[in-house]
Amino acid sequence: MTHRRSSALRAYGCVAAGLLVLAGCSNGGGGKNGAGERIPAGAASGTASAAATPAPASSGTPTAPLIPELDESKQPRTAADARALIGSIAIGQEAFGPEVGRSTPFESDPARWPVLDADCVWQTEKLPQDVLATSTRYFQIPAKDGHGRVQINATVTVHRSRLESGWETARAMEEVLRCPDQRLRAGEELKGLWGASLYQGEQVNGWTEDAFTESGQYVGEEGGGPHPYLWSQGQFGPVTIAIAGKGAQGFTPEALSALVVQGTSRMMLQAHQELGKAAG
Repeated sequence: MTHRRSSALRAYGCVAAGLLVLAGCSNGGGGKNGAGERIPAGAASGTASAAATPAPASSGTPTAPLIPELDESKQPRTAADARALIGSIAIGQEAFGPEVGRSTPFESDPARWPVLDADCVWQTEKLPQDVLATSTRYFQIPAKDGHGRVQINATVTVHRSRLESGWETARAMEEVLRCPDQRLRAGEELKGLWGASLYQGEQVNGWTEDAFTESGQYVGEEGGGPHPYLWSQGQFGPVTIAIAGKGAQGFTPEALSALVVQGTSRMMLQAHQELGKAAG
């Protein structure tokens, strides 16, 4: 089960409108850090943001805005239109690099929506009225080369309006404050969660209208733990996109953060392309 919370761009040559994509600008084929921990091909060779938030690159020349103006005529009005939009924004394993593959199951039930209950346990319910469609895809780096199995979830949600997508981010922050410890399912828990939210233009947030990041520790029956856990979420108009990363023994926190940045960067760019006004 993934959170309801709902952007690197190796394929775009690390030049997507000034985003500093920590993971996408390395041409190396992977290796190990000084502690002997595995850093996969396609992940950062340097350090990554602890909050896994893409940051605008510094430049001496003016650049186009990183966030285009929303074209409201492109907003989905029906569930079918929202599902089609998700298909254009959602990413596959190639967005992360060659070591990442699909998990089984690969996609969530499109009719269900995770909800954090009063006991800080995630449950699933029918989609709420404000959500037209949502989808989560599940990826993994299998255990090998001295590290355990790494899990990555990518979520796209389409609301009926920008107001409702904004409320999703607000609820995400409330959930962390209410439940710093959460149970995903039997045998899987998140511990010591903390979160931060930045509006467009605040600090390093030049990539999304409203950014939310969450970090803590992941504990699972399969891989033990605690291991690093990261969640990065962005908003553009009625759409929220998010990546969750669950670390493993022998896999660096920097590498996990880089993968999260890669996924959110790609999906946010695609959301801008689908819903933004064309440059005049």
